[in-house]
Order: sequence, then C-alpha cells, then structure tokens
Amino acid sequence: MYKNYKSIELVKPGGLDLKDRLVGVQRVTKVTKGGRAFGFSAIVVVGDEDGIVGHGLGKSKEVSGAISKAVEEAKKNLIRISLKKGTIPHEQNGKFGGARVFIKPASEGTGVIAGGAVRAVLESVGVQNVLSKSQGSSNPHNVVKATFDALLNLRSPEKIANQRGISLDKLFND
Repeated sequence: MYKNYKSIELVKPGGLDLKDRLVGVQRVTKVTKGGRAFGFSAIVVVGDEDGIVGHGLGKSKEVSGAISKAVEEAKKNLIRISLKKGTIPHEQNGKFGGARVFIKPASEGTGVIAGGAVRAVLESVGVQNVLSKSQGSSNPHNVVKATFDALLNLRSPEKIANQRGISLDKLFND
C-alpha cells in the first residue's frame, strides 16, 4: 500500500492502545435482474494519538460488518509519523485522485483547524496544533488518502541530518 514512499516505518498493532474514528459510511447499490441489492462501505482511521496511525476500508451487507472490517484493515496498515511539540515539523501538500490537502504547523493553543476526514486523521496521529485546507474533491476516501500522502512526505530534522550526513547542530546553524 505504501510502495511509493522512501522511508516508512510500519508498526505492529500489538500492545498499542488504538482508538478508531469512523470517517464515513456510504450505502452502495447493485442493481440486479431481481431488484436492488444494498451494501455498505466504511472508511475508518485508527491511531494511538502519539504518532501512529492507519486507515482502512471495509465493505459488507451491514453497517457494523463494514466498520469492523475497516478497523481490522486499518490495524494492518499502521505507520509512524514524526511530530514536533504537538504539531508537524513543516508544511506539506498531499494529493490523491481529485483531492488535495495542505497542512501547516501552528503555534501552541491553535488547535486542529481542519474539516471532517482531515481532522479525523490528524487527531488520530496526535497532532494538537495544525492548520489545514482541503481542496478539490470532498470524497472522504480520497481526502483521507491525500492526508496520508502529506503525512508520509513529512521529514523530521533527524532524518534530514542523517540523509545529509551532518549533525543536528550543523543543520540548524547553517
């Protein structure tokens, strides 16, 4: 699922206190010769509110079945995001399909300024102060994936110093 990203730390769900947030439930209809067959798809975000987050999609004939499948799928796709003092290290854009998301670090006391699907992802990660803007498609599936794209492209100061082969002091003094 995360093949296009260079340095991702996948996390095992064992021993973590994960909280799940339901982002959206959609009713889908399959028209058959005998009438309409209804089903449900649910998208869920799980996280420990301390830098670990994952998302999943579940489909079933019942809402509860779709949600439980989505939670199990989300637990299989947990990743670690680097945070800095309750916010993100730098501003970042994310894109998936027609959805575009812009996230920007904010000062202490700002809160999570984000709508719907972006808010669910950022709160599950554990971000407490951030500004965001969602543009383009408002489809919750694509907005969640665009938010993950932005979070996965974040780089911590430690990663940047390590990639350049210099110390953190030299990174900030130049």
